[in-house]
Amino acid sequence: MKKRIQIITALALSALIVGCGKSDPADTGTGDDKKPKKEEHEHEEIELGKFDIDGIEVEASQGHGEVEPGKEGHLVIKLPYNDNGESVVRAWIGSDDRTLSSVGKGEYAPSHDDYDIHAVAPDPLPAGSKWWLEIDKPDGTKAVGSIPLLKDIPKTN
Repeated sequence: MKKRIQIITALALSALIVGCGKSDPADTGTGDDKKPKKEEHEHEEIELGKFDIDGIEVEASQGHGEVEPGKEGHLVIKLPYNDNGESVVRAWIGSDDRTLSSVGKGEYAPSHDDYDIHAVAPDPLPAGSKWWLEIDKPDGTKAVGSIPLLKDIPKTN
């Protein structure tokens, strides 16, 4: 009897652990219906401009306000071509060697045809820090380059 109770408790605990997994916050449907997934950027993004990343001209925007040491930064990248999310886009904040930087992988949003990337800035934030972008194209070529942080982009009137 005691063994049976232990087995039932273990199974119930397993079901609870599996059931508490993180759900996809972009999914607004149950899977049974035909509702599209929600792909809206739910925060303000400020355009940084267009930048050359090893011969690829990308459009960039920054969300979550200014980049701060130890805080999450948000970068939105639009590539000059549409490959339906086949490229792998990664970004980090800091220096080109990624020292103390977390690297975020872009999530493709088909409704915007862009990549949404979150990365935590190193603490302390090195002088001259930038957004660093790595693009792995479907053909296997890789492009790496930098984009200034929002605070370093000259304000235009």
